[in-house]
Amino acid sequence: MATKHLLPLLLYTLTIHSAAATSYRTFPQRTSKEAAVVEWGHSAIISALDGAVATFGPQTSQGANFEVETGVVLADPIDGVGKGRYQPQHQADSKDGPQSDFERNYPGKLNNAAQVEGNMLIMTDAAGLSGVTMARIAKDSGAAALMVVNTDQKTGDFIYSLEPETEEEKEYADKHIDIPVIMVSLQAGNVITTATATDDSDPNEVNRGAALPERIRLYAGGDRPFFEDAMSSNPLVYLIHNMLTPEECDELLRMAEGKYEMVEDTKGVNNYLENSFASQGGSSSGGDAINVERTYLWKGAVAGKTVKDIDERMSQVMGFPAEHFSDFQVNKYVVGSKYNAHYDINDANGIMATITIFLNDVEEGGELVFSKPGDGGDPILISPKKGLAVVHHNTDENYNFDKSTVHEELVLKRGVKYVAKKFVYLNPQPTALRIVLPLLAMPFGGKLPKIVSTLQNALIEKFGYETADVYFQKIVTMIPVFLLVLMASAVSNFVSGKMKRESGAVDKKSSKKSGSSLESNGKTKAKSRSKKNN
Repeated sequence: MATKHLLPLLLYTLTIHSAAATSYRTFPQRTSKEAAVVEWGHSAIISALDGAVATFGPQTSQGANFEVETGVVLADPIDGVGKGRYQPQHQADSKDGPQSDFERNYPGKLNNAAQVEGNMLIMTDAAGLSGVTMARIAKDSGAAALMVVNTDQKTGDFIYSLEPETEEEKEYADKHIDIPVIMVSLQAGNVITTATATDDSDPNEVNRGAALPERIRLYAGGDRPFFEDAMSSNPLVYLIHNMLTPEECDELLRMAEGKYEMVEDTKGVNNYLENSFASQGGSSSGGDAINVERTYLWKGAVAGKTVKDIDERMSQVMGFPAEHFSDFQVNKYVVGSKYNAHYDINDANGIMATITIFLNDVEEGGELVFSKPGDGGDPILISPKKGLAVVHHNTDENYNFDKSTVHEELVLKRGVKYVAKKFVYLNPQPTALRIVLPLLAMPFGGKLPKIVSTLQNALIEKFGYETADVYFQKIVTMIPVFLLVLMASAVSNFVSGKMKRESGAVDKKSSKKSGSSLESNGKTKAKSRSKKNN
């Protein structure tokens, strides 16, 4: 179904310049080594959260020493401090001299230490305590592991590895902290604390931990996909590490091999079906895609196992229904290639989000940049990493176009770069098109004949987006019927011709046999007359 324009037509005639940046907020910052998973549920329904492992305490590389399977308890007080919990003996200077801030600010065991014993402890960072101080509280209260919920209003959606803030804290952590410590986002904290809540649950009881899972399991994230937030809004940008396996990246490259064509976006022609559009900077800018080659992998509903597995995983991880996904658009960059600042806009089928996946590690350059974040801060710069997905939402929560989503890909300085993109449409793609279009591409080496996109453009030019969409779907859906009729007609003509030929051969043979019989009868009669004469 077609959607209304997301930007005024004027956008297409504007030259979009990226902001010159002297500094960036760089990503990725997380690595697989500090990725942890908290999981609960049974075989039918499994829930899980991402966590960032602190730089102190057991690490994911330590295997069984890091893993924990136990119950889970909320801290009392939830931030480890509450009102009046600083104990005088911890605030007073000792006879040996003034205490350090680390000792002076330590509030001691939790009120519910008896319940915490042997369980994972959930505590917020709302009191401003250091990571090591919170870990010390958890350890002294008998916890088997600590989950810190990031409640910072500016970074509540982000998670990061807690670190010792002083040399004294580092020394203390090395000697005493032997329980796993992770951080989760505020959203994740809300998920786990309401895991078993129902519509009838008492909010006060939920706040006291009544809706927590009965048991949880903490383990290393390893090669599983995990999130890293870059911007929580304007634009919403987040990274998904390990979205594709190295083998899947290589398989997509194999599918695209030999099918690339140079992007020509200065002629004012849009290919809405393959999300390949005319330069938004106008022809005078030299185009948006500079020395970029592209192909489109038409797979749709007839995709093989690799693409189906990827689509299913992406749907599970991101929550987008697979019916809203486009097929993969694969772009190839060589030294000197770049993609100038632009928006992802498809007036024929609105794009809610764009998924950019790097298919190889890049030697130098080629970073993805969001140059005008709505918070007024430094631009976001994301370096390519094989299997890493970058998701940005082109619309806000009300599905209005977000102008802060302008983005670019910097000049590739060394090596080669391959990028696969999937576009998440506002509306689900009709099943008929997801079957017919890939089938039409098959006889042409996987490339959809240009006449198909030309037809769509002609319909749009004549009827507008919404009406053209209806006509286009009907025409495309009728193509298989038309082809079947042609095939049936061809088969019928072939069979009919064969039957006629066989019938003619039989008649000819029968005629010849009849002639031979007459000749034989004639000879017999002649012999008979000859005998009578004798």
